[in-house]
Amino acid sequence: MLNNDTVQTIREKALWMRRRAFTMVYEAQLGHPGGDFSAIDIIATLYFGVMRYDPKKPELEGRDRFIMSKGHATGALYTALCAAGYYPEDWLSTYMQPHSKLNGHPNRNYLPGVETNTGPLGHGMPVALGIAIAGQISGSDHRTFVLTGDGELQEGSNWEAAMTAGHRKLENLTLIVDRNRLQQGMGTEETNGLDPLDEKFRAFGWEAVMVDGHDIGALLEVLASPRFGKGRPLCVIANTIKGRGVSFMENKASWHHGVPNAEQYRIALEELV
Repeated sequence: MLNNDTVQTIREKALWMRRRAFTMVYEAQLGHPGGDFSAIDIIATLYFGVMRYDPKKPELEGRDRFIMSKGHATGALYTALCAAGYYPEDWLSTYMQPHSKLNGHPNRNYLPGVETNTGPLGHGMPVALGIAIAGQISGSDHRTFVLTGDGELQEGSNWEAAMTAGHRKLENLTLIVDRNRLQQGMGTEETNGLDPLDEKFRAFGWEAVMVDGHDIGALLEVLASPRFGKGRPLCVIANTIKGRGVSFMENKASWHHGVPNAEQYRIALEELV
């Protein structure tokens, strides 16, 4: 049974993450706010309702692992790590500034809580596969979660990893696809059609579940429940809205890497309440 207090806490964290991530992009005049906002509810659910970790011991052996394969969405990742206690909030004000630890793509050499460097699309899924295989061999009970964009699935490395994960029955591996149906410039289905995405993963030996990627309760039910993914890896296709929460950003491909002016920043903060 879902805990309503947990759902409310995650919603509050996600709202804070949206407001803070948008401020980071506005101040830096750099970033990818559309993809940040489609992914934030997913990431907030993982960090504040699902995963096992200790920010004081970021290399804790038994921790769950999260791989941010869509590495350009750093506003979402950095705000989650900050809210989880990995570093103080004033670090966020340095986003993409010279010598900042908060680069445009995550770097584990600079930031605690970052499992691997990502940015080149199609990179995170194979890394997550390797981590999950290591856990399977060692008998560890940690889970590995990896978040990809849907446009990112046009990279063949993801499907090589998916084939191997299905063959090895990696029930400790969960892939979450941020299915906002937009990539840089246009829709995913105009570029290289992905549907029916769930059937493709099932053909590779995965369990596949479709969910509203902005419904915290539904995300918790799928990601935290032991009944999903037993005996096989789990693919969660999270149907999302690019730019979710800000009216002028929603479902606009231009906000893949758009940055707000002062008036847009004011309007967004008024809407994000």
